[in-house]
Amino acid sequence: MTDPTPGAAEVPESTNQEESTAPRPRWVRCGSSSNPDAAGAISEAMAALFPEGLAAVEAPALVLAFLSPAYPMEMMAGELQAALGAVPLIGCSTSGELRDGRSLRSSLVLWALGGAGFSVRVGMGQGESGSLRVASREAARCLEDLPSHPYRTLVLLADGLCGDQMEVVRGAYEVAGASVPLVGGCAGDDMAMRSTSQIFGAKVLNQAVVAAAIGSDSPIGIGVSHGWQTVGEPMLVTSSSGVSVKTLDDRPALDVYLETLKAPPEASASPEAFAAFAATHPLGIPRRDRIEIRYVAGADLESRSLTCIASLPQGGMTMFMNGDSDSVLGATETACREACDGLGGIAPIGMLLFDCVARRSVLESASVIGEFDCVEELLGQLPVAGFYTYGEIARTQGAGGFHNQTLVALALS
Repeated sequence: MTDPTPGAAEVPESTNQEESTAPRPRWVRCGSSSNPDAAGAISEAMAALFPEGLAAVEAPALVLAFLSPAYPMEMMAGELQAALGAVPLIGCSTSGELRDGRSLRSSLVLWALGGAGFSVRVGMGQGESGSLRVASREAARCLEDLPSHPYRTLVLLADGLCGDQMEVVRGAYEVAGASVPLVGGCAGDDMAMRSTSQIFGAKVLNQAVVAAAIGSDSPIGIGVSHGWQTVGEPMLVTSSSGVSVKTLDDRPALDVYLETLKAPPEASASPEAFAAFAATHPLGIPRRDRIEIRYVAGADLESRSLTCIASLPQGGMTMFMNGDSDSVLGATETACREACDGLGGIAPIGMLLFDCVARRSVLESASVIGEFDCVEELLGQLPVAGFYTYGEIARTQGAGGFHNQTLVALALS
């Protein structure tokens, strides 16, 4: 499903030939509000996004909205789309928001792009539990209507609690192929783990994927980094089903996990103690050029199995990982630098961040603040926005493309 091309803003005729033929500047803008009143939050975020008023500027090509689930989603989506008129809008609920290097809670964050050399098409796919692949494939079809540009990317926002999240990447790849990078994140619900929301215009969806295909005449950069380090040797996933890892090297997965990582005794008896330990000890999937992270979301103390957010295929290899607040902070700078390096020396005009909520938990447990100080040091007062996710999407080459406990950065020039 795709939206029609947004209506162009009225441009007054000019008698200055040089002015009329000069390219319009490209731009990214951010706005936010922590006003607990929904209408007030929309008004404040829109005013921050367009201080001169939306009618006074060229219409954006796209607006993304990241909302705390504390807000009434249906009301927020309807009022935001009404305020934006024909401008395409997609978004999702979060487990925390990001704006200009600041970590927010219970907020509304808006991110918009516009100017010369951008084209955008949006799409959505609706599914039920276990059908994320179908939903993602339908959402990705918006690429088919995107005008030709030398650079393209597909931004995906998916339900964070609906089946195997790797299926989001697989479904989108069936449409996008190898030539279009995929980037995005899975919606959150402030760690309640009950239900997430996806926004498509004035509609609020569940068990869905929404997408924005962005075409650009200038380079697009993607950075991915997690900072986790390997522990021990790779192991064979000898038995798994869906997101459940049953045995590693023909032994109960939980036993191997706890023994190899030298977990404290309470982690083998208490779900709460296990969760605290697992937050800094994910699993890794070795790829040709990187290691993708799988968050260990829980364990079955009776069957001695591990539960992840996305699948670890039976017959594949995995390895244990560990890290701390220093490695998390280092990954932030690495991802942002990598995204900017992908612009080929052209200055960035804005950035989108998809940051795993489990990374924030590691920093909070260590009483660390200022994760994104390096962004301002690196990029100055660049418009940057994003949200804390239940999983991150970044596929630029090779297999895979779904991540946990990772920061994904998208830079536009």
